[in-house]
Amino acid sequence: MKLSLLTTALVAALALGACQKNDPAADNMATGDSAAMADNAAAMPADDGMAADSTDGSSMSGDMAMDTGGNPMVGGAAMYPARDIVDNAVNSKDHTTLVAAVKAAGLVDTLKGPGPFTVFAPTNEAFAELPAGTVDTLLKPENKATLTKVLTYHVVAGNLDAAALMARIKAGGGKAMLSTVEGEPLTLMASGSKVMVKDVKGNVADVTIANVRQSNGIIHVVDKVLMP
Repeated sequence: MKLSLLTTALVAALALGACQKNDPAADNMATGDSAAMADNAAAMPADDGMAADSTDGSSMSGDMAMDTGGNPMVGGAAMYPARDIVDNAVNSKDHTTLVAAVKAAGLVDTLKGPGPFTVFAPTNEAFAELPAGTVDTLLKPENKATLTKVLTYHVVAGNLDAAALMARIKAGGGKAMLSTVEGEPLTLMASGSKVMVKDVKGNVADVTIANVRQSNGIIHVVDKVLMP
């Protein structure tokens, strides 16, 4: 009797297994459950409570991966010596007027060129000190030639850092003349360790941030607009 019951149970079990094996719905359900588990596993956070970090070395932004080479910050932005004058200047919030003027004068390609150039870069505040309406007038298309003269008066051929400027001042007995791209000269003077730049109209600008090195020259930030 016991043997008969055991045999019956075994036959029933085998029959049930065969039904499940041949049932497409069961196969689909099993497949769906596996896929759902895989999806859930992928959505789970990494162990130790740390999310997967996608900012590895291969996906770091260009700014994070670049070296400032000891350059000072300008206008709240890092300045990278591997970038040219224009590509650095556009990131300074203190030089938006200068950048707009360079674009209006069509000097972007020039200042992205090999150079090297030494640029005395006036801040927004320096432009704001000009007589009312001066900047707006200079930015008009019909005044492009005048704007170009003003801007190129701030540019000197060569790569002259603060030490080179001070050396020229010392060699000149307290003053030195620089020939600008515009053609008229700038006069260098010093007060202690501070370099000052005087234009032909007698306006004197202080170099407030020196030695901002670029791939095609160097920038010295000044607090006045120099006028030819």
